[in-house]
Order: sequence, then structure tokens, then C-alpha cells
Amino acid sequence: MSFSAILVLEDGSVIEGTGFGAKEISVGEIVFNTSMSGYQEIITDPSYAKQIIAFTHPHIGNTGINDEDNESDGIFASGIVIKDLPDHFSNWRATQSLESFLKSKKTIGISNINTRALTAKLRDHGSLKACIAPGDESSLSKAQEALNDFDGLEGLDLAKKVSTKNSFTWDEGTWPNYQEVKDDKLIVAIDFGVKKNILRLLRKHVGKVQVVNAQISFDELMKHKPDGVFLSNGPGDPEPCDYAIHLIQQLLNINMPIFGICLGHQLLALSGGCKTYKMKFGHHGANHPVQDLQSKIVHITSQNHGFAVDLSSLPKNIEPSHISLFDESLQGIAFKDKPAFSFQGHPEASPGPHELEELFIKFNLMIENHAKKN
Repeated sequence: MSFSAILVLEDGSVIEGTGFGAKEISVGEIVFNTSMSGYQEIITDPSYAKQIIAFTHPHIGNTGINDEDNESDGIFASGIVIKDLPDHFSNWRATQSLESFLKSKKTIGISNINTRALTAKLRDHGSLKACIAPGDESSLSKAQEALNDFDGLEGLDLAKKVSTKNSFTWDEGTWPNYQEVKDDKLIVAIDFGVKKNILRLLRKHVGKVQVVNAQISFDELMKHKPDGVFLSNGPGDPEPCDYAIHLIQQLLNINMPIFGICLGHQLLALSGGCKTYKMKFGHHGANHPVQDLQSKIVHITSQNHGFAVDLSSLPKNIEPSHISLFDESLQGIAFKDKPAFSFQGHPEASPGPHELEELFIKFNLMIENHAKKN
């Protein structure tokens, strides 16, 4: 059932709309996502913790929600903002509506919002703190109080909050046949907010996968006797994650093969002496052009990040591998003296293009080459 709701921004803007999902006040940093499909995967991406997702595409919810495309078991985003909520949904795999899904996951959404005007504001002014509150302008004081209590994402370590509490083995390959590679290599995937399709591709291209908590110690990790370590995507500011940075430095010291994605990319860079910074409005979408600096090939990629590695901060033993053609921000690094590399975007393509699945193959080859040398 829909209800009246307001969207309140830290710049003082108050926008009235129609609420749906959970009838609960929620606060976060509002960002716009330009993807035209894959809203289910986006909403269930743990990297959106403490963020409100404003979809630029007007048709969100028209294919409903199915039981196979969730990238996590919950919704970590603070809420969603859309233009129109459809009265009906239609897809051969759909099992419920977007509205019922949000309600079941205790997440609020707001529709009947001019998302073009909202996106233009965020583009010009940068990401803003925001609050979605059920009710009309009489709820404004509660929304403003919630905004005042939220300090934003800078300096906020969210990885340890979304990470798995217990280690587990991942055995599922990629959809629809859930293909998995028959290989004895073991990858320890450190969960900073990992997406399921990343684990599927590791299982498809590399080997066995053991998922562990973000705050695992070096000694506990090494008990698994990994052939390689994967650093997952995740939310929040990478700099406060000192436990992860220290662990990665220990892994680099023993020449452990490492592959990082998104937050994992930023943490690997910080471990190597680089610096990171908060972006104006980040990269959120499935249509971002990224160039491989060695081959000069341009890939269309899926992106979701509000922080980036400072290209000018790279030490001599780390080289840039990819850059964004939107703003020339750094999209990938490779160590010259260690078997370690990382990529800023989401090459698992859930949602988004499949063009960079090759990075998982590269990780597999790196592990095999490292084993031959040793």
C-alpha cells in the first residue's frame, strides 16, 4: 500500500512524493544510478549501505522481483527514489512486486519524484545527505533531526558491518547452469560486502572459494592455505579500514596472489602506499567507458563507488592499468613487484556488461604462474 512521503535533502529541499515499501524513516547519502536495467541487483548490492539510490531511468519495478537475481540476502541501501511505480509487473521469472520486496526487507521507497531535476542537482552540487520520511510536511522535523544525526560516508567504516559473521564455502557457479570449474585451487574471498555473482565467477574461472569475515587475522586466513586472496567490493570509506589494510600488507609481504574489486581495489592501493579521495558524486551505473591502458581497448562497465584512488599518489612499484573515460579517474592498478592487481568497477556484470569477465581469468593465470615460480 502506498502512502504520502517526503524526500528531504541537506540543502533544505523538501520534495513530496508517494511512499512505498516499509513505512519507516531512513537516512543516507543520496546518489544517482544511470542503469536502465538490473534494479534488483543494484538494490541488493551491499556496496549501497547507508546510501539512497535515485534511479535516473523512469521505469523501475516493471519486471518485478525474482528469486535468482539478488546479489545479497538483504537490502543494505537506505532507500530508493524513482519517478513512477508501475501498477503491474510482468516477467516470466518474477515472483513478487518491487513494492512487496521492499516491504519484506524493511526498506522505504519514494515515487512520483522528478528524478531528472534531482539528478541535475546532484550532478551540479555533488552527493547530498538525504532522508525519506513517511507522512507529509508535518514529518519534516523528524526528517531534519535524522539528517543532523547522520555525518555522511566520509570517515565511515561500513565494511565490517555488512561482512559475513561466519566463514562459509561457496560452491555455486554462474547462472543458468551454475557451472563451476573442477580445480583444486582455493581462493579466500574477504567479504567487505561481496556480491553473489562475484563468488560465482570465482567458482567458474578459478577454483574453490572460502568466504571470510572482513576482520579476519593473517594467521586465521593462512590456516585455510589459500592459493590466492580476493578482496571484495563493499561500502563506505576505505581509509578507516586499518585492519584490512594491515592484513593486505602482510599478504603482499609473502607475495600472495591478490585480486581486488571496488572497495577491495581501494584497500589494495592504500596497502601499497597510495591515497584515496571522496568523489563529487561518484560513479553509479552500467554504461561507463573504461580504457585498458596497455591494449587501449575501451570497455563498457558497471560501476558503483563514491571513493577513488588518487592517480598522482601511485608509488613507483604500482602502475595504472585502467582509467575512466568519463573523468579520467583511476580504474585499475597492478603491482610491478608483486602478484597483485585490482579494478575499480564491477566486472562480474550483475548488473552490467560482461566485457571484463576476463579479469577473473587473469587472476587464475596469475595464481598458476606464481605457483610455477615457487
